[in-house]
Formats: sequence, structure tokens, C-alpha cells
Amino acid sequence: MATETHGAETESAGGMPQLDFSTFDNQIVWLLITLVVIYFVLSRVALPRIGSVLAERAGTITNDIAAAEDLKQQAIDAEAAYEKALIDARAEAGRIVGETKATIQADLDKAIAKADAEIAARAAEGEKAIAAIRDSASENAAIVAKDIAKDIVAAVSPGKIDAKSVTAAVTAKMKG
Repeated sequence: MATETHGAETESAGGMPQLDFSTFDNQIVWLLITLVVIYFVLSRVALPRIGSVLAERAGTITNDIAAAEDLKQQAIDAEAAYEKALIDARAEAGRIVGETKATIQADLDKAIAKADAEIAARAAEGEKAIAAIRDSASENAAIVAKDIAKDIVAAVSPGKIDAKSVTAAVTAKMKG
């Protein structure tokens, strides 16, 4: 039965109260009052706060962009300084390498000259020694030839050997 009573009340009320023309004046007044209150609250409280937040964000963004531009310029300057330092370092390294090569070459030339002088001195000593050996070999060969000739003459002839004549004969033969 409760549903029946409710159904009877809606029929007697005549539908939705918002669409009831008898209450339109009252609804419009409250609508205007509500809109004016919302307007004043928004314009006096909310919108200034939103505006200040937006202005603060815009200032922060502008400052960040300016700082980024400064940092970008500093990075470009640092890169240019790095490139210049790298070029200078390479040039200095090339100069040092050239100087070192020249020093090493000079030391090498000195060492080669010293070694050549030592080799020439030893070669001269060797040639002197060889000449001395040749001279002594010729003399020794002459002595040996004389001794052998005396022995051969003694073996071939039964008489007394004249050592002076054998020596003279061997010497004449050796001279040519």
C-alpha cells in the first residue's frame, strides 16, 4: 500500500518541481544569487590564486630557459676551449716527438761515429798485425826454406855443405 500512496502523491504534485511554472520566480532568484556568489568567490579567491600560480610558473619557465641558454653557451665555450687545448696538446706532442727524435738521432750519429772510429782503429791494428805476420811469415819461410834446402843438399850430396852458398841461393830464388 505504500507504493500506492506514493503513486498517488506524484500524480497530485503534477510532475517535476523544477518544471512547475508556479515556482519559476523563486528558482530564478536563487539561481542568480548562486551565480553571483560563485562569481565573487571565483573572481576574488580562486582566480587570483590561479593567476599567481600561472605567473609564477611562467617566471620559473622563463628563468629556466635563460639559465639553459647560459649553460648552453658555457658548454659551447667549454667545447671550444677543449678543442683548442687538444690542438695545442697535439702540436706540443709533435714538437716534443720531433725534439726527441732529433736528440736520439744526434746521439745515434755520435755513437755510430765513435763505433766507426773504433772499428777503423781496430782495422788499422789488424792490418798492422797482418802485415807483421806476413813479414814474419816471409822471414820464417826463408829460414825454413834455407834449413830445408841445407837438409836436401846434405842428403843428396855426400860432401861438406857450404851454408853461405845455400843461403845465398835460397835468398836469390825468393827475391825473384
